[in-house]
This record gives sequence, C-alpha cells and structure tokens, in this order.
Amino acid sequence: MCDASRRLFDFLSPRLAEPASALPALSAPVAGCSPGPDGDRGSRRQRIWELDATAHCPVVGVCLPIPTLHQLAERLLPRGAWADEYELHCMVVSACRQRGPMAEAVQKDLDRRHQLAIKQAARCKDADALAVWWRGACVGPRLGEALWATLTHPRCSPDLAYKVLGFVHMVQHQVGAATRVDQGRFDALQAAHATLQRAHQAAQARLQEQSDRQVRRIDALEQTVLRLRADLISRDTELAQLREERDRLAAAQPDLPAREALLRERQAQTERLQALQRQVHRLSEQAQRLSQRALAAEAQRVDPFAPQPDEHDGRAVASPLHWVRRAALIDRAVLCVGGRPASVPAYRELVEQTGGRFLHHDGGDEDNPQRLDATLAAADLVVCQTGCISHGAYWRVKAHCKRTGKPCLFVDTPSRAALARALEAACTDAKTPQAT
Repeated sequence: MCDASRRLFDFLSPRLAEPASALPALSAPVAGCSPGPDGDRGSRRQRIWELDATAHCPVVGVCLPIPTLHQLAERLLPRGAWADEYELHCMVVSACRQRGPMAEAVQKDLDRRHQLAIKQAARCKDADALAVWWRGACVGPRLGEALWATLTHPRCSPDLAYKVLGFVHMVQHQVGAATRVDQGRFDALQAAHATLQRAHQAAQARLQEQSDRQVRRIDALEQTVLRLRADLISRDTELAQLREERDRLAAAQPDLPAREALLRERQAQTERLQALQRQVHRLSEQAQRLSQRALAAEAQRVDPFAPQPDEHDGRAVASPLHWVRRAALIDRAVLCVGGRPASVPAYRELVEQTGGRFLHHDGGDEDNPQRLDATLAAADLVVCQTGCISHGAYWRVKAHCKRTGKPCLFVDTPSRAALARALEAACTDAKTPQAT
C-alpha cells in the first residue's frame, strides 16, 4: 500500500536526495565492521534506510507517533504537500527508503525515543537471544520500541525480521478488528454519554435553582440576624441607660428605699384608718339608735299617749325640723368641713337631731389635710363652711364632690342657724343640689 506514495516521492526526490558522492555504497562494508560468515555486520546497528522496503511502513506507522510525524513534516517537507494523514504517512515512508534529511530525522527521533529498549536489546549476542527478548518485549504498549530495537539490531537475521514484521502485520489486523468493535462500543457509549449529559444538565439546572433558592434564604436569614442583633444592641443600650439612671437616682436619694417603704406603710395605715373610721361610724350609729330608743321609752313612760317613733326615725325628742324632712338624713353621714371649734358640739347636736351621723374636719387648720380624703370617702353629705376653711381643703372638697357626685352644701356664715337652714334645704329637696 505504501508504494502508492512514489508519485509524491518523485516530487520530493530532488529536494530530499543528496549528492551521490555523499552517500556510501550500500553494498560496501562499513569501516570497522567486516561481515562475518553469516553476513555479520559487527556491532553497528542498521539505519532506517538500510532496512527492507517492507519494514518502512510498519516502522513509521507503529514506532513514530502522529504528532511527531506532523512536526517532522512541517519542518522538512513543503507546506501543503499532503492532504491528509495517510498521504503524509506515504510521503515519510517513501523518504525513509534512502538516506536524506527526513530519513536521518526519523532515525534520530526513533533512537532518542526508544533508547532504553535499544540498550536492553544490545545485550543479546545472537539471533536466538534477540528472538527471546523480542517475544518478551513485544507485549502491550512496548510493541513500537521492541520493533525498532529488534529490526535495527546488528544480529537481526532475515528470518527473525520476517517473523517480526509478520507479527506486527497480524497485530495491525487485530487492532483494526478491535477498533471496529471499539467503534461500536464507542458509538453506544457516546449515545449513553449524550443521555447522561442531558440528565446531568437537568440535574445541574435543578442544583443551580436550589442553590439560588438557598442563597436567597441565607440572605434573608442574615438580614433577620442583623435586625435582631440591632434590636438586641438597642435593648442592651436602653437597659444600660436605665440602669445608669437608676444608679444616679439611688445615689442622689440614698433614703429612697426607706421613703418608699414608709409610703407603702402610710398607705396601709390610711386604709386601716378608713376601715376603723367606718367601724366607728357603725358603732356610733348603733349607740345613737339605742340612745333614741331609750329616750322614746322614757317619753312613753311620761306620756303614754305620745306617738311612737319609727325604729329608724333616729330620735324620741322634738327637733327643730319636721319629721317628714328628717327622713331624708336618717342613717346618712353628714361631714362638716371647717367652722369654729367652739361650735362643733352644736353642729353635732343639730345633725344628730336630724337622724344623721356627724363627721367633722377642721379644713386644714389643725387636722392633717391627708385625712380629709378618708373622711370625704366615708361621708354621704358634705357641708363646707367656706368662711373657716383653707384654700387647699376647699378645692379638695369641691373636686371630690364633683368627681364622686356627692351632694355638697356651701355655708358662708359659720353659725348653728346657717347650718340648720342648709340641712333643712337638703331635707326639703328630693335630691341635694351639687356644688358647682
């Protein structure tokens, strides 16, 4: 097959051929290596152009890689002289049949590439030893270096070269058959690869989508963490400020806990005082009813035909007010705020004659003004002596009555007659007028 490249070699022969004087006679013995009885060439290895013409094709095809072949051709052959790799192979094979730049370059590259195998084959001293070494070295990927080292060995006989080239020829056939099988497998694997590649792309798309969703979720969580950290820092700052304010206030008023304790105790005592005052009022009412019953019984004993007072009438003696008017103040607490201290007994007698319970507060002159709130809370009717009361007590009474809706009578003249007229007016009206 490689003989078809002679048309290309004829084109390149003027460039590749050397002068006849520079080429040694192939039939002449090499200096220092006289042929032996069986055509022995001494220790000189054969060159590629000295091999048989049938050895050039397998040597170039098996021992020389395609990239190296391209490098040699680009350096030594005209650019564009070959159309494909087959034509390039044929041109190199034809150039190796005689000594020239291409043949010497191929020889040098193969010697450099397979120098280890050449050194190992050099230990063989005859054709039989070389055949044994060949059978052990031609297995697997070492076929190319074993082929080159065997064919160029000085002890390689024509019979051994024939066997070696036949073995390589059959190996090439087997490689072709295996290549066809591998091509089928390759096509099947390529189809499976395309299917797996599509599945891989779909998985990549899903993974990218999940990754984007996870990134968005992580961003949202990081924003939440930053917001929570900011809130925590704000709360910690506010708490620290409040603690500093508390410490400052505690340092400014070291007796504040004791004052707060006293305030709580005072509130408790005020509540207890109000409860005791209500109890005193109830007991006073009971004592007053018992006293009235005793007076009524005494009056009945003196005048058996005198009318019997009602159990809730509250009196058995005559009073300045009419019986019907007195019914409006029975069992009601009347608070008198202000007035002269000397007139308090007369005020008490007048209120008790109307059936009410008498309460009194001096309006802030002697009594504690804080007790006024408890007394106002226990009263049902308030009489304010405006001429004998402090401004604070006046506004406290007015605000309390306006807030609670209790009737309040304002008396300008602090006298018993003025109080009697006010009580008579309160008994006359169905509803005591509220102070404004």
